Amino acid sequence: RERRGLAGDGRCRVSRRRMEQAGDALEEVLSKALSQRSLTLGVYEAAKLLNVDPDNVVLCLLAAEEEEAGDAALQIHFTLLRAFCCENDINILRVSNPARLAELLLPAAGPDPPADLHCVLVTNPQASQWKDPALSQLMCFCRESRYLDQWVPVINLPER
Repeated sequence: RERRGLAGDGRCRVSRRRMEQAGDALEEVLSKALSQRSLTLGVYEAAKLLNVDPDNVVLCLLAAEEEEAGDAALQIHFTLLRAFCCENDINILRVSNPARLAELLLPAAGPDPPADLHCVLVTNPQASQWKDPALSQLMCFCRESRYLDQWVPVINLPER
C-alpha cells in the first residue's frame, strides 16, 4: 500500500515535501506576478475579469479565515468561482493562511490596499506567455491533486 502512495486509512496523500515545494512555488509566482502587474485582487474584480477574459487567467486563489467559513455570501461566491474555473480549465488553489497572502500582496498595493483578498487571479502578462518554472510546478501540483480527487487543493504559503 505504501508504494502506491496510500496512507494506512486508504486515502491518497500528497507528501509534506511536495506541499512545501508548492507553497514556495506559489510565493515565487505571486512575487513575479506582482512585479509584472498580472494580479487581480478581490472577488468582484475577479468576476469582472473572468467574464471578459477567462483565457488570460492561469491561476485562481481562494482565501478565507476560519471564522469566515460561515459567511454564506462568501461561500456562494467561492462555489461560483470554483465552478467557473473548472469549466474554463483554470487551475484553482485554496490558500490556508490568508494573513500570509496579505503580507505578500499588500505592501506593494500602495496607500489604498484592496479590502478584499478572498480571491486572487494570476494572469498572463500581455507582453508574453510565461515560461516560468515555478508556475509550471504549480500547474503540475494542481494536476496531480486532481488525479487524487482534490479538485481545489489547499496550499500553505511558507512563513518567513
